[in-house]
Amino acid sequence: MTDSWADLAGLLLTFTPLLLIMLLANWAERRREQDEPYQTMAWAAYALTFLTYLTGVFFGIAVQLIAVILRTQPGLLDELFQFSGGASPIPLESTGLLSVGVWLPSLVGMLFLASPVRRLIARFIPMDAESPVHAVALSWTMLVVINLTFTLGIGLGNLTNVLEEQAAQTGASVMILLWVQQVLTALLALIGVGWLTRRRWPAALTRLGVVRPTARQILIGVGWGLALVPLIMMLEAGAAAIGLGPSADVDALTQELLGPLFTSPLGILTLGAAAALGEETLFRGAVQPRFGIVLTSMLFALLHSNYGLTISTLIVFILGMALGSLRRRHNTTTAMVTHAVYNMTLGLIAMVGMSMLDV
Repeated sequence: MTDSWADLAGLLLTFTPLLLIMLLANWAERRREQDEPYQTMAWAAYALTFLTYLTGVFFGIAVQLIAVILRTQPGLLDELFQFSGGASPIPLESTGLLSVGVWLPSLVGMLFLASPVRRLIARFIPMDAESPVHAVALSWTMLVVINLTFTLGIGLGNLTNVLEEQAAQTGASVMILLWVQQVLTALLALIGVGWLTRRRWPAALTRLGVVRPTARQILIGVGWGLALVPLIMMLEAGAAAIGLGPSADVDALTQELLGPLFTSPLGILTLGAAAALGEETLFRGAVQPRFGIVLTSMLFALLHSNYGLTISTLIVFILGMALGSLRRRHNTTTAMVTHAVYNMTLGLIAMVGMSMLDV
């Protein structure tokens, strides 16, 4: 239970600064829309984002310096941990990737806050280069890259081993953590489009494309959710035939992260509904109208860092493109239905498979 509370605290610590920065950016945007001075508030949002990335730069450089020291004194780290009575350090897959993969995207994230860079990028995607909200959102794309490279630097196998050594989580704790994560993600999307600052609740939902779906749209969502499952399974089979099959490390890490959800109907419902609520509201609802379907699908795929850079990442990108097309043709709610049905169908298949293995 202690680990669950720590994970919950970690989620709150992760999302709280993001929510604060986005609130500041939207207050600045509101003043900009009303032709009032907004630069001070906008610069406050930029400064907090800049400081976040500056921390990343220092962290990445520190990792590189430590790696250089440990090459000359390989036993130093173990000696320090033994002296302090701490646990053994987590092994790393690639110190270079961990360091460069943090400080380099951090520098790019800082660069995206510069007006000339934003104006250049605005030629290719439908964003407003002068909007404080769009400036922050563009800069935050590098957080997705950092999350991925940080995971790859540690290594999927090493992360799996760490989770195995920890106390096994119950299905209930995994469900609670997943719901909290996705509710916070949806809240970030709502605040990002101006709820509480520039838009009232109905207008914010309309901007996100979250509407009451028609019966036809529900059927479209269910149909696409069911149809995507065999399509993706055929793609996986084709990839395996040419030697690009699923990664054992990905499967093991996914099992450690989400395995308890595959053991009960309530867990499978959570797997579908929670992801549809948070991920679709943020990516298809908030991000896609400004960054376009391709870039949004790329960010969506890369955010699933537990897949590393494998065939599973490509599959998530294809799924994101399909969901993005549904958002464009219908609305975000239709994409939510599709995402939920797709996840729950895969969850049911996994549960039936595990039940057959237990027989």
